[in-house]
Formats: sequence, C-alpha cells, structure tokens
Amino acid sequence: MSGHVDLEKAQFLALRDSGHQGPLHLLNLIRLRERADYLDGREVSGIEAYQSYGRASEAVLARIGARIVWEGQFEMVLIGPQAEHWDLCFVAEYPSLQAFVELIRDPAYREAALHRKASAQDTRLIALQPRPGATRFGQFLEEARG
Repeated sequence: MSGHVDLEKAQFLALRDSGHQGPLHLLNLIRLRERADYLDGREVSGIEAYQSYGRASEAVLARIGARIVWEGQFEMVLIGPQAEHWDLCFVAEYPSLQAFVELIRDPAYREAALHRKASAQDTRLIALQPRPGATRFGQFLEEARG
C-alpha cells in the first residue's frame, strides 16, 4: 500500500505564494516502510533509508537554519481513523517560508530526499503559522473576530 509521500507542486506553489510571514512550522507525520523502495532495488529497511535521509540532509537543513522544535512518540488516535499510526511525529521549524523554498530547490537536498521517498509508506506534512503566547483554547479565534 502506498500513501502520500511526495510534495505536490500545486500545494507547494500555494504555500510559496501565500504571503506567509515569520517562522514556518511543518508538522511531520511519517509511516515508514518495512523495506525501503529504492529504484535501484537496494535492500535496506525503511528505518535505515530514513536514517540515510537524515544524514544526507543535515548539512542543508543546518545551513538554512531549520531545526526540530518538537518531537513525540505516537501512541494512538483518539479522534480520527483508528487504523492510522505514525512511526515519526515531529515539528520542524524554518526561519522563514523562503528558507523552506530554498531547501526544496537545493540540489543536495533533492538528492537526500530520494532516501526519504524510499523510506516512507505514507506521510502528512502540515504547514503551520506559529502563534506564541497562546494560553487558552480558542484564543486566536477570539482575536481574529476582533
């Protein structure tokens, strides 16, 4: 079974052109394959392929100022499809939308991303606007209404 793995061009362009200001947070939910799916047929686990992605992309991510700001271990779905599970759950912070665009265009990152594609069975990548200072549920909805 194959899920959502690749960044779709239309979604990328919509984010790029969104006018997003300030830091960009990306919620990553990743389900790894048991065996990686490389085009050249190499035999490694999904975990090993994802570790290769991490090593190969680390310098590019550091250069553009990206970092992990939250990581957790998936336990269970309380609301939503009960069969869903995720091997990796984290939020990556980019200093700006432009830094994320730079990452996607970087040739070294594109090469590293081949390992990510081979490792992942299904993913979710959700763009978020950080809102520091939240102290109660719905606070920003109230502020948006004025």
